[in-house]
Amino acid sequence: MGRAFVYVILGGGVAAGYAALEFTNKGVSNGELCIISEEPVAPYERPALSKGFLLPEAPARLPAFHTCVGANEERLTPKWYKEHGIELILGTRVKSADVRRKTLLTAAGETISYKYLIIATGARALRLEEFGVSGSDAPNVCYLRDLADATRLVDVIQTSTGGNAVVIGGGYIGMECAASLVINKINVSMVFPEPHCMGRLFTPKIANYYEEFYKTKGVNFVKGTVLSSFVFDPEGKVTGVNLKDGTYLPADLVVVGIGIRPNTSLFEGQLTLEKGGIKVNSQLQTSNSSVYAVGDVASFPVKIFGETRRLEHVDAARKSARHAVAAIMEPDKTTDFDYLPFFYSRVFSLSWQFYGDNLGEVVYFGDFSGTSFGAYWVHKGQLVGSFLEGGSKEEYEAIAKVTRLKPVIEDLSELERQGLDFVVALSQQQPVLPPAEVGASTSVLVLEKPMYPWHAAAGVVVAASIAAFAYWYGRRRRRW
Repeated sequence: MGRAFVYVILGGGVAAGYAALEFTNKGVSNGELCIISEEPVAPYERPALSKGFLLPEAPARLPAFHTCVGANEERLTPKWYKEHGIELILGTRVKSADVRRKTLLTAAGETISYKYLIIATGARALRLEEFGVSGSDAPNVCYLRDLADATRLVDVIQTSTGGNAVVIGGGYIGMECAASLVINKINVSMVFPEPHCMGRLFTPKIANYYEEFYKTKGVNFVKGTVLSSFVFDPEGKVTGVNLKDGTYLPADLVVVGIGIRPNTSLFEGQLTLEKGGIKVNSQLQTSNSSVYAVGDVASFPVKIFGETRRLEHVDAARKSARHAVAAIMEPDKTTDFDYLPFFYSRVFSLSWQFYGDNLGEVVYFGDFSGTSFGAYWVHKGQLVGSFLEGGSKEEYEAIAKVTRLKPVIEDLSELERQGLDFVVALSQQQPVLPPAEVGASTSVLVLEKPMYPWHAAAGVVVAASIAAFAYWYGRRRRRW
């Protein structure tokens, strides 16, 4: 028993939905494409699970956040897939893959063959048991990776109002879930081993701003330690947590967000792996020319920095999915995937965006006691990263545009003085210049100490010289 398709997307997360939309935009025919997903629903915008889905009033529910509403595009409901002749094979686990034979074998024993495969298997949440702590199966210990996890978390939240929650982890999931729990009138303690929240991205100064804001909402931070064990009641429900530093915290609810691991197991030994993911080239193509990988599972060349990275964010999933489809359908027209790393979050009244790389010296700007501030990262004399909290649409666009340019910075104090004005002014210059090549020794964009009188004098001299030359050249041409 089996079915054959020209194109198969393995995985039903964000990337699958955006790939499907791109396939239809590129003219895929009815019956050529299928999506295989372990989840029982069509692809949806996963960020909603830690935000709108957890709200106590007017919570987000499907079909409202099916892809591709996250990019302000068409909402792809199950009806949409049917109308476009795309087969959704839902609630289905693939237990083995053979890239040489171009086949997938489902847990039910069905063989699905393909001409081209896009691996969009994403990643799974790391479990406490992988760190030597048991208790994940307790009814009030929750993870958050898919719709089933989010639904279970909502059920526990609704029975914990006024109670205590312990959030294990200080990254994206931890910070966003903590905010949602506070909104649900639950007392929150956050526990993580790092010295500050969002340790992979934030500097201590940036992290302190958000931690202080969270404290005004009643969140308690317990840093520099980890979960040691749970305390259970006779029914197996967690009533508290013991930390390695000896601290005890009461708990009616525990949310665990301690990282993810890419789902690569089906392809280990068949495709080249790198940095924890499936290695792809600048067209998102794996070591097998018929197989592509996108999203969290893909390790791809980040052209602007000249190295391979695996990025865990919805923006990379969306854009890599689209690019892979373009590379399959229109290989002669598709350029290299040129992605600028991008991360963002919106919690409470806060909203920040980050572009590029958090490497090198940090230059802060803005009012850290107010609502709008930011930072630049300067590495080897070039601006390589930008962060902004509380910006406008135009300001966020400006930091993205200028970060891609990687302008040369020769005076950090002048960059600090100009602050956000630096990127706003530079982004408005025309024409838009390409990013500097990695390893290039010079760039046409240079920030130095201002020398305004000299600039003016030099301008007058140059203008006069040009005028004199034009007059002389005109007289000579008349003589010729």
